[in-house]
Amino acid sequence: MSVQDGKWVILQNCHLAPSFMPTLERKIELLPPDSHEDYRMWLTTMPSDKFPVSVLQSGIKLTNEPPKGLKNNLMRSFRGIDAKKFEECEKPAEYKKLLFGLSFFHAHVQERKKFGPLGWNIPYEFSAADLAISMSQLKIFLDQYADIPWDALNYMVAEANYGGRVTDPMDRRLIKVILRDFYTEDILDDSYKFSPSGIYKAPSEGSLDHYREFIKTLPYNDLPEVFGLHENAEMSSAINETNELLQTALSLLPRITSGGGMSSDQIIKEKCAQILERLPKPFDTDAAAKMHPVKYEQSMNTVLQ
Repeated sequence: MSVQDGKWVILQNCHLAPSFMPTLERKIELLPPDSHEDYRMWLTTMPSDKFPVSVLQSGIKLTNEPPKGLKNNLMRSFRGIDAKKFEECEKPAEYKKLLFGLSFFHAHVQERKKFGPLGWNIPYEFSAADLAISMSQLKIFLDQYADIPWDALNYMVAEANYGGRVTDPMDRRLIKVILRDFYTEDILDDSYKFSPSGIYKAPSEGSLDHYREFIKTLPYNDLPEVFGLHENAEMSSAINETNELLQTALSLLPRITSGGGMSSDQIIKEKCAQILERLPKPFDTDAAAKMHPVKYEQSMNTVLQ
């Protein structure tokens, strides 16, 4: 009916129905060419190898991913905070410090995934919803208790909100240890640091813009020290990211070709040849050296050579 009437259809969380994916692929292939021009089909899914590649190739793809890097991740979290609510807690100084620590923890556990097995034994998909519910609980605990219930805060985040996704025993131990660096009484002291170099820390109490300006001063590239890892871990991260990029590109290539068509390798070689043809010819450096010899009176010749 929607195909003829021009209505929209949305199928959410396709990754939860892997057995239905082949049926979905066939239905999309059999869509009539004279479908209504206003007809649209929306599909949502988490990253899954069960989702049909042909559907990805034939559709427009939109992704919603957490920003890469601690700095960008922190900035995204603080851009989503309302300035009025930021000042409403009964303990404003403690709330702001712990809120920054919680946001840093959220970015930390997400970014550890890039180190592969060095970060987590099993990669986990921590989401913005985990951070949102933890922020709400933080404000409730601070408003309702005279003394900060550190044990309760650590339990709710490390065991329930985030820890509920963690299945590996060693990862569960790790996430509790990581959280103790941020949900600790020491964070209320301005001299407390998150890393040995002191680059990463919770800024002093201030307005929401004050925290955002501090985040802008953080390094664009994450330092492995903040994750408790050796500098060589950055090499592992770069290798994993490169492999993932190439694997994704290869997975999107067509698996079969028609009888008269070119293979994917032939198409790539043809594109490379076309690019090489459009490139200008290399400079003749010997001829340029003779035409513009190095002279005391002509300093520009030295620069050109």
